[in-house]
Amino acid sequence: MVILKEKPKEDLKMDSPGYILNEINKGIKMGMDSISNVSEKVQDDNFRQDLKFQYDKYNDILNKVNNELSKYDDFPKELNPMQKAMGWMSVEFNTMDDKSTSKIAEMMLQGTNMGIIKGVKLLNHNPNTEKQVKNILTEFVGFQENTVEQLKKYL
Repeated sequence: MVILKEKPKEDLKMDSPGYILNEINKGIKMGMDSISNVSEKVQDDNFRQDLKFQYDKYNDILNKVNNELSKYDDFPKELNPMQKAMGWMSVEFNTMDDKSTSKIAEMMLQGTNMGIIKGVKLLNHNPNTEKQVKNILTEFVGFQENTVEQLKKYL
């Protein structure tokens, strides 16, 4: 009996445009999921409006990522279902005793800072990436940095 092994799929290299775009994609989707998860708990109308703005801006950048990925004959990767579940459970657990605007802003700040760190690392480790990919990554990091400043007022 002959057993044929499937040729392993080639993983995207960490410096490839597809890898970078998919990392941005993952960060955006995590941000959008987080906003969706906390939005029903938000009581402050101004905070809710800021979160809506952030969600819409994430969606704008996501569209740019998807358009750019199509140039590389690649598709955006979906978040792992476990990551999505862990995000939801984290929101539920962390707001069990404290659903205040300050607590929710703190949680959102922590997630946004993780996105900034990942984005800056991608920028620093890939200085010669394609110009359009770098522009999208720079926009993503800049948006998140601005988001941090917006969220601070709700602490």
